[in-house]
Amino acid sequence: MHDALYCGKRFRTLNIIDEGTRECLASEVDTSLPAERVIRVLERLKTERGLPQQIRVDNGPELISAKLLNYCDSHNIELCHIQPGKPQHKEMAWFWL
Repeated sequence: MHDALYCGKRFRTLNIIDEGTRECLASEVDTSLPAERVIRVLERLKTERGLPQQIRVDNGPELISAKLLNYCDSHNIELCHIQPGKPQHKEMAWFWL
């Protein structure tokens, strides 16, 4: 997800939500969220809760990068991308299954 401050500076948010309990497991906010940062958050959650079998994501650049795809492949995580042009799905971009 992304938005802009009053001054016009853009920022992005990474929200990881457990689909079963609707609990927010992690939330990161910054002007840039590269795939390396997404992987770092997943690694932190791996020690706390284990890795999910599936993650539902939007089509943001950090979520379609080769680094994240390789990470998910090596950890047997299925990435499920939402349909482009479906904004109602974007508010629930990450799900922990």
